[in-house]
Formats: sequence, structure tokens, C-alpha cells
Amino acid sequence: MEEMTRLFNLDAQLLHDTALMAMAVFFLFLIMSKLLFNPVRKMLEDRRQRIAGDIEAAESDKKDAAALKAEYEAKLKDIDKEAEQILAEARQKAQKNAARIEGDAKEEAARIIQRANEEAELSKKRVMDEVKQEMITVASMMAAKVVAANINATVQDALVEETLKEMGDSTWQS
Repeated sequence: MEEMTRLFNLDAQLLHDTALMAMAVFFLFLIMSKLLFNPVRKMLEDRRQRIAGDIEAAESDKKDAAALKAEYEAKLKDIDKEAEQILAEARQKAQKNAARIEGDAKEEAARIIQRANEEAELSKKRVMDEVKQEMITVASMMAAKVVAANINATVQDALVEETLKEMGDSTWQS
């Protein structure tokens, strides 16, 4: 059996192996950092920038949404005003139409009244003509009686004139 004279087997070979291993780990670290760490760092940095860009875009979208919401609410208020304006215009049009219809109705009533007056006047004239015809007939009958009684023409004319005067112009016009 071998004797154990050294603590932890610290000898030159161990130190040499340790130094070589440390150098290998250092070179492996450098190589790995070039091959793995830097791309991973770059990927993480790109991801961080993309996330920051997404956050900025989200904040911008949030501001835009707030602006659109304010605009929408303003439009809703304007819609109430616009609806009130449309109703007011509709009321004015309805009043104008009512006034026009009322005016047309008054004109039509005036035309009807005028036609009725004209027809009454025509009826009055017709009655007056009929009364005149009746008077002429009565006068003719009287004349026939006068002639029958052997009255001369001057007496007959006097009787017709006298009868017409008795009846007067007011009889013909009423």
C-alpha cells in the first residue's frame, strides 16, 4: 500500500491539470460566449425592444381609443342636437303645410260661396224672367178682356202701363 504523504494529492501534476482545465474552461467560455451567449443576448435584447415597442403601441392605441371615445361621446351629444334640429324643421314644415292647406281650404270655400252667390243671382234672374213672363201673360189676358169689351188700343195700352206701374220696378228686382 502506498503511503499517504500528501494532503488532497496536491502535486505538480494536479496543479498542471487544474491550470489546463481552467484554461480550457476559459476558452470554452469565450467560444460559447461567441457562439451562444452573444446570440442569446442579442435575441433577449431584440425581444426587450419588441416588448417595449408593443408597450408603446399599446399606449398609443389606448390614447387613440380614448380620443375616439371622446369623439364618439361628442357626436352623441351632437346627434341629440341634430335630432332636435330635425324635429324643429319638421314642425316648421308641418306648420307651413297646415297654413298652406288652411289657405287652400279658405280659397276653396270662397270659390264655393262665390259660385253659390252666382247661382242664387242666376236663380233670381230666372225667377224675375218667369215673373215677367207671367205678367206679360196676365197683361195679355187683360188685354184680351179689354178687346173683348170693345175697348180701343189706346185704352188697352193705358191699362197695361197702369198695371206695370202698379207693380213697379221693385217687384221685378226683389
